[in-house]
Amino acid sequence: MHTPTLPSAVLGPTAQRTATGAGWWRDAVIYQVYVRSFRDSDGDGIGDLGGVREQLPYLKRLGVDGIWLNPFYPSPQHDHGYDITDHRAVDPVYGDLAEFAQLVSACHRLGLKLVVDAVPNHCSIEHPWFRAALAAGPGSPERARFHFAEGRGERGELPPNNWRAMFGGPAWSRVADGQWYLHLFTPQQPDFNWRHPAVAEEFEQVLRFWLDQGVDGFRIDVAAGLFKHPELPDSPDPEADERARDSVNPLAWNQPQVHEIWRSWRAICEEYTARDGQDRLLVGEVSVPTPADQAGYLRPDELHQAFFFHLLHAPWDAKQFCRAIDEGLRDIAATGSTVTWVLNNHDQIRTASRFAGPDPVSGPARAAAAALLMLALPGAAYVYQGEELGLPEVTDLPDELITDPIFHRTGSRIGIRDGCRVPLPWSGGQAPYGFSREGAAAPWLPQPAHFAAHTAERVLADTGSIWHLYRDALQLRRALPQLGEGTLTRLHTPPGLLAFERGEGFVCAVNFNDGPVPAPCPGTPLLASGPCPPGILPAGTAAWWISL
Repeated sequence: MHTPTLPSAVLGPTAQRTATGAGWWRDAVIYQVYVRSFRDSDGDGIGDLGGVREQLPYLKRLGVDGIWLNPFYPSPQHDHGYDITDHRAVDPVYGDLAEFAQLVSACHRLGLKLVVDAVPNHCSIEHPWFRAALAAGPGSPERARFHFAEGRGERGELPPNNWRAMFGGPAWSRVADGQWYLHLFTPQQPDFNWRHPAVAEEFEQVLRFWLDQGVDGFRIDVAAGLFKHPELPDSPDPEADERARDSVNPLAWNQPQVHEIWRSWRAICEEYTARDGQDRLLVGEVSVPTPADQAGYLRPDELHQAFFFHLLHAPWDAKQFCRAIDEGLRDIAATGSTVTWVLNNHDQIRTASRFAGPDPVSGPARAAAAALLMLALPGAAYVYQGEELGLPEVTDLPDELITDPIFHRTGSRIGIRDGCRVPLPWSGGQAPYGFSREGAAAPWLPQPAHFAAHTAERVLADTGSIWHLYRDALQLRRALPQLGEGTLTRLHTPPGLLAFERGEGFVCAVNFNDGPVPAPCPGTPLLASGPCPPGILPAGTAAWWISL
């Protein structure tokens, strides 16, 4: 990895920008913390809020602007926190509200924003509302807060419609009195009925509760969901959801009424912003067919941002990356928002493994190049924990240790997510690699032996590691006026080479070919994802140049 010393002329104090104040989110780089796998502070083998707080100086040193926490709310953990029993509390396995308050204070002392997960589409079967619905019976007001319906067939033995669950199997489960309830993920996650006013009222209070705790924003799970077609008719393609494991059923996703909810949430955030001038962020997981559809969620009175997943889903191909970048800048930036670029998250195969070709060495190099590309694009970016360590996907977890409900619903390893959720390695040469203290319980998922090469301790000591590439890129991103928000001009290049200019004098190029190509700029690059001699851009390498 080639990470030259950054010239003081580039990193001078007069050029520094920071992601604070009004509009801080527009070009922020947010680090995603999967709490369960980040750091265990109490020795039970499960990451917690105390572990996050202990490692905030590490994240500050890396140079990110803030963190996003995956759910830490009370949950039976059928889907590791996305099946929630209380949206206004902390699961004891992760800490308590006092610990959360300490985390908020610690983040803000370090100048880091704190974004938390909001999960409004569904809850846990152990949620008080759902328990009450089961006890109250058919036709009750309690059941009206969910989607209960009579079955089809002579004795109601068939589901009310043909919808499929995202994690496998039918989207309906039957209860003892014969009715069925809707769950678009697992049977342990019943969907709320957002046409019932009590649901919207409840979540407005949930939003205010966490804003009062001092959070800086919300990442909204399943933001294109919530509303279902009121008549719950059959899907025109009942297998589509299960095949794609994405939001494709037009009767269950992207209903027009959902925009009313985001307008009400935006108004609440604006109310808090008016008090102190600090924007509260709403960033949505908006899985819809096209970027133009996604843009509909980013009107000035709705969500501030939505994750743009097109780079995450793109293969290692220059044309595909160019198309994704062009679509984002055309459709998303045109709304007045900024594109929110994503290469990885807690639901996807790690980048180093996803981009690996026949030669396994190519994966890490391509992951580093893609990261450098993403951080040169205009807008915001999210980085999943462990990507800065170069972690590969763990693919050899024994069946009996896999916890992902996708595996247990389908019997298939395709699409399972445990491999990117294995606890992080921090130090040492053997498990638990500093994830837990000495004498602690074993980590909730086993860490492989090859994690020894990726500990934070080791990559920090290696100035040629991907960690230093991220750190240097983040420093430059804040120092250079050309980066962050702004324009992008694509350069004419030969096949397999993607290059663009930002502002005046800054050029980023990525070589997607299997062999070296002439560099689009003369001289030694300011920053490169691998060894990069003057005039040459090696295969699987990205580089930045600037004319000072």
